[in-house]
Amino acid sequence: MTENTSTAVTPTNSKKGLRSSHVFFIVIATIIISIAVTFWFVRTYIYAKDFTPVELNASEQQVLDKKLQVLGYSPETSARDPSPAQSDQQWLTPQPYSELDDNRSVSFSERELNGIIANNRDLSKKLALDLSNDLISARLLVPLDPDFPILGGKTLRVSAGVEMAFSNNRPKVILKGVSLMGVPIPGAWLGGLKNIDLISEFGDEGGFWSGFAEGVENIEVREGQLQVRLKP
Repeated sequence: MTENTSTAVTPTNSKKGLRSSHVFFIVIATIIISIAVTFWFVRTYIYAKDFTPVELNASEQQVLDKKLQVLGYSPETSARDPSPAQSDQQWLTPQPYSELDDNRSVSFSERELNGIIANNRDLSKKLALDLSNDLISARLLVPLDPDFPILGGKTLRVSAGVEMAFSNNRPKVILKGVSLMGVPIPGAWLGGLKNIDLISEFGDEGGFWSGFAEGVENIEVREGQLQVRLKP
C-alpha cells in the first residue's frame, strides 16, 4: 500500500514543476520583449535623430535662385557662385515698372522647398516637406525645454498633412490631421479644424484666408511639385 501511494504522488509533483518552469520562461520572455519595445519607442520617438538637410547641386540652386528673385527675394549666393543671382546694386538699376504674365506663375519642386528650409539654421535639421497629389505633408522635430515635465530636454516627432487644391474657382486648404509620436491627435483637440476647408470656413470673415483666396488664380500640388498662379 505504501509503495502504490508514493508512485501515484510522483507524477503530480513533476507536472507542477513543469508548469512552474513554463511560467518562469514566459515571465522572462515578457520582460525581454517589454525592454525591447520600450527601447525602440524611446529611440524612435523620444531621442529622435535630426533630419538630413537637402543639399541642392549648383544647377538646382541656380534655378531656385531665379525663382526666388521673381518673388522679390535675392538670395546670397556669393559663397557658391555670384553669377546666378542679381546683386543689390544690379537690382537698383533704374527700370520702368512692368508686370509680366509669366511672373504670376511660381512653381517649386519638393527638393527646392526642402533646400530653402536647409538654408535656415533653426529648421535645417528639424523640418521636412513632402509633396504628393493635393497633399502637403510635414514632419517636424520639436525639442522640448529642459524644464518641461517628464520629457524635458527630449525631442518629439510631429507630423501633419494639409490638402491643398483648387476647385469651384477658389483654392481650398484642408487640415487632414496632426500626429504626435505616431499617434493621431483627435479632431476635437485641434479646435475642430480637422477635415475642414479653412477658406470656406473663414474666407467670408475677411482677414488672411479671404485675402489669400482672392489673390490665387490656381494652385496645384502633385507628386514632388507645387505650382501657384496669382491673379492680376
